[in-house]
Amino acid sequence: MATDRDYDTLSEALDMWKKEGFEYDFNLKEDRLECKKLGKDYQAKDFNIVKVARFEGMSNPDDNSVLYAIETDDGTKGTLTDAYSTYSQAISPEMAKKLSRHSNNAVGNPYQED
Repeated sequence: MATDRDYDTLSEALDMWKKEGFEYDFNLKEDRLECKKLGKDYQAKDFNIVKVARFEGMSNPDDNSVLYAIETDDGTKGTLTDAYSTYSQAISPEMAKKLSRHSNNAVGNPYQED
């Protein structure tokens, strides 16, 4: 997974990544990613996380999110924004493992070791 620079805001990272070709929006479902625009679903085995950035809300600790740049096995490139808080949705163990393995190394992660 590529490392990337720090971004000041989520929208700044989204804009830059869209310019890099990550044009589609993915939605996180219990056991898959959904790309509504293309009408396609992807299981955990069907995509790779290319890079990750973490954003923490300054005024509200529940205002935290992780942005993933994703490329699927069929070449579709897009982003997934996932809130990480006590209110995050339930997902399958396979999806949780894939996403958490990468979010621990996110750019902007204050707990990341050098």
